[in-house]
Amino acid sequence: MNPLDWLAIPPLAHPGLWLALGALVTAIATATGVLGRRAASAPGILFAALAVFAASRAPSGSVDFRVARFDLVWYHADDLSVLFALVFSIVTLLGLLYGAHRLGPGETVAALLYAASAVATVLAGDWITFFVFWEAMAITSVALIWQGGLPESRRAGMRYLLVHAAGGAALFVGIALHASASGGVLDLGRLAATGPPFWFLLVGVGLNAAIPPLHGWLTDAYPEASTTGAVFCSALTTKTAVYALLRVFPGAEILVSLGVAMALYGVVFAVIENDFRRLLGYHIISQVGFMVAGVGIGTELALNGAAAHAYSHILYKALLFMGAGALIEATGRRRLTDLGGVFRSMPVAAILYLVGALSISGAPLFNGFISKSMTLSAAGEAHFYFAELFLSLAAVGTFLSVGLKLPWFAFFGKDRGIAVRPLPVNLLAAMAITAGLCLLYGVRPDLLYRMLPFAASYDPFTAGHLASNVQLLVGAAVLFALGFRRLAPTPTRNLDADWIYRGRPGRIARPLVTGARALGPVAQAVRSGALTAANRAIVRLAAPGALATGAVRRDPFSFRTPIGRTVLLAAMVVGWLLLASRL
Repeated sequence: MNPLDWLAIPPLAHPGLWLALGALVTAIATATGVLGRRAASAPGILFAALAVFAASRAPSGSVDFRVARFDLVWYHADDLSVLFALVFSIVTLLGLLYGAHRLGPGETVAALLYAASAVATVLAGDWITFFVFWEAMAITSVALIWQGGLPESRRAGMRYLLVHAAGGAALFVGIALHASASGGVLDLGRLAATGPPFWFLLVGVGLNAAIPPLHGWLTDAYPEASTTGAVFCSALTTKTAVYALLRVFPGAEILVSLGVAMALYGVVFAVIENDFRRLLGYHIISQVGFMVAGVGIGTELALNGAAAHAYSHILYKALLFMGAGALIEATGRRRLTDLGGVFRSMPVAAILYLVGALSISGAPLFNGFISKSMTLSAAGEAHFYFAELFLSLAAVGTFLSVGLKLPWFAFFGKDRGIAVRPLPVNLLAAMAITAGLCLLYGVRPDLLYRMLPFAASYDPFTAGHLASNVQLLVGAAVLFALGFRRLAPTPTRNLDADWIYRGRPGRIARPLVTGARALGPVAQAVRSGALTAANRAIVRLAAPGALATGAVRRDPFSFRTPIGRTVLLAAMVVGWLLLASRL
């Protein structure tokens, strides 16, 4: 008997159980002094490895228990749920190894509980269980963001919590309406694209997927997490939402429009961004757009492409955030305008980062190529030709910003004489393993394709696929070579959805009371009071504690005029035209 067969026995087959046990053991061992602070991640690494084994051997089927009149399915394993549970467990193991040199007990416990909640969410078989772990994921991810330890981490985490509470409320209303309409049937499955339950559930899930304009929480909060916390954040929340879309909304054509809009929107902001973790955050939005569009197309090839791209994205995006964290740990800087010429001092980290950059850009022999090309092919086969075109343009922008702009201005470019601290071995080892997985799946796509929800007969290495991808990459490289001076980062912060609290607070209330100017002194007093109240509320949200001085803490650089509304409008117009034309 294989000594690991016992891991296939429910409930031991549930990877989330092992991650939660890892959090419990870590908390007890550090609280009692059995483990010192520097060894806080050791139990987590062990239990995360057990979670990977459990997910890789998870038996198909469901296990439920009855509460009141509801049958709650806490374990539902099929090809789709196991695929996500496995990659979540893998990235948890890699993230803990990456941060082993700096993780304290609080951050380790938060990361493990966050990952356990995400795994439990994708293995849930009913809406109630799904909702409980979905909300647990929001709470634990906020705790992880707060571990960033800076005042802005606390403020961003609070805003993140408020936004996700609103999304949870929409999800709860949708579940209640669905239960009422279905006579109490709460099985998690495909939902008809009609009626209030569909729209409330879509808003609740879409917020976690960061579909614009419900995306500002991502680029606001993820850059403020610690270097390790950002790795976990990049992998779990949005991809759990992609799983929910795959499970509940396959073939909902509105998602094609929304996905294309996401892909274009994220790329535009990434190209002009200076903070390299915000840049990578925008590319989460853009890449999730490919997955959302695949779900909307709804064919077997498209759904396989969305699932495969989520799997690939988790790995290469974790690697990219690891590279960004390595830059921060080595230099103490996080903006491209403050970097340059550090390649000679950290060549291993730079080369490993480039593996992630080529993966996200869809370069042949890297894992992004085997999944992104599947989604593009599915769009063409389903006659969504304009969607295929705009997604291809988004792929050009991806290579332009992540594959060329970021590494050039961060690792190469003008040498600023920056002092570079040596990087710990565990950090480089985690990056090397993640890069190895990106290459392994890129060379052996069958290792991923055999795990997909539908039988896959797709060959990414045809002459047409290879030629089109190489042409896109070469075209982006030529564009960069011709205009890299115009693409040079500037010391500004681009206001996006965060213009609400980073811009002049009074602008929010002012349009609401402009008409009161002609109504006399009483109306003027009301107007003044409304403006004052709005100002104080926004200031408190943006910078708690700043009311005593009457000033909001500003970042040490100027703000660029917000273009987010214009970009969002343009992207949404493109998306709605696609939907209207059914092309």
